[in-house]
Order: sequence, then structure tokens, then C-alpha cells
Amino acid sequence: MLSMQRNDPRQYDDLAGEWWRPGGDFELLHWLAAARAALIPDAAGPGRVLLDAGCGGGLLAPHVRDKGYRHVGVDLGRPALSHAAREGVAAVSGDVTALPLASGSADVVVAGEILEHVTDLPGTVAELSRVLRPGGLVVIDTVNDTALSRLITVTLGERLGIAPVGLHDPALFVPPPLLRSEFARHGVTLRIRGVRPTLSGLFRWLVLKRDPSAGKIVPTFSTAVLYQGVGTRHDR
Repeated sequence: MLSMQRNDPRQYDDLAGEWWRPGGDFELLHWLAAARAALIPDAAGPGRVLLDAGCGGGLLAPHVRDKGYRHVGVDLGRPALSHAAREGVAAVSGDVTALPLASGSADVVVAGEILEHVTDLPGTVAELSRVLRPGGLVVIDTVNDTALSRLITVTLGERLGIAPVGLHDPALFVPPPLLRSEFARHGVTLRIRGVRPTLSGLFRWLVLKRDPSAGKIVPTFSTAVLYQGVGTRHDR
């Protein structure tokens, strides 16, 4: 894996066994998935579709299973999609820059911890917006483009085992104003807030090596490292 360039998506294939391993390399992603799901309301009626763009191993699934949606997950990695399918996700192989869904077919579009990995942010946002029905909800979380986020996510995060080595390319981190403006081009008004993991959760996971699932993501005053966004697509 070290021979690959940063942000090479094949790394996720090598790490496929980590998706559901308690306390594994993707533990923080479980906390983020739970926080993401808390922003998603119950389905307003039968037949509603939730698109999970860049679904990975389906970590969102347990948190939205009882919300009444058909949970469709799109990802490039086939090993990850196999995990997602086992969690009840309708798993589809595809690229977030060319989503294999009809325009306006999704009631909720979720993009969790994927936007900091795409090399075509405008194209990705255009696709997320295209498949969202008018009045539909978009939910995102991603990494800000700041010196602090690079320090915490890459320099310290990789050294402390919070993030696998080489998984992030800080050149792709996303400043909130840019993300707002890209969504606004497609009629989506995005509201943003900062989030962070609880320190007690990090301590129990990384230092005590126990109860990793006790950690969670909570709101914070700063968007300097991690942030969430929620938006609605308006008719234009």
C-alpha cells in the first residue's frame, strides 16, 4: 500500500477487512456515519430513496435501517460493496462523478467522507444535485482545507492511527465556501457546522484499546477540521 500514491482508491480494497472490525482503521468512520444519520429524517412515505454516494462498506446502514428508505449505495470498490450488500444496502458499482441513477430519483443524497477524495469536486457536486429531487435533502461531511486539518488528519492522524497512512491527499481537502458555492450553482442551499470526535472516545479507542464504539461525533464552534453540511434543492 505504501507504494501507491496518496488517495489511491485501491487502498480501500486492501483495507476491506477493516470496515466492520471493532476498533479497526475505520473506527472513526463509524462515529461519523452515526452523526450523519442523525441529520436524516424519517422517510415521508413509501418508496422513498436514500442515495449513499461513496457508501464504502455500508456503515450508514444500521443507523438508517428503520427510517423507511430504500438505501442505495454507490461505490467504486467491489469489496466494500460486498460488505454494504450484507448490511442490506442496494449496492451499485459506480463513480460519484457519473452516478448510475436517473435525475431527480433520490429523496435524500448522502455524501459522507467522500468529497475530500474526489479529483473533480464541481462534477461530483453536479451529480449529487442532479439525482436529488426538488425539495430533497443533501447531507455531507468532509475535511476542511486548512493547516490545522492537514496537521490533525494527515500528520498526527496517520501517526496516531486515527487514519490509515496515505488514505488522504490534503490537496483535495474542501473549504466550506467553495462547497457552498458549488452546491448553490445547482439550486442547493447548504448550511454548515463544525464537528469533532469526543476526546473521551478517542482516549478509550486509541489509548485504552477498549469500547471504541463509545466514541461519537459532536458539534463544535469551529469548521477548521471536520464539518457537516445539510441542504435542500430548490426548484429553479
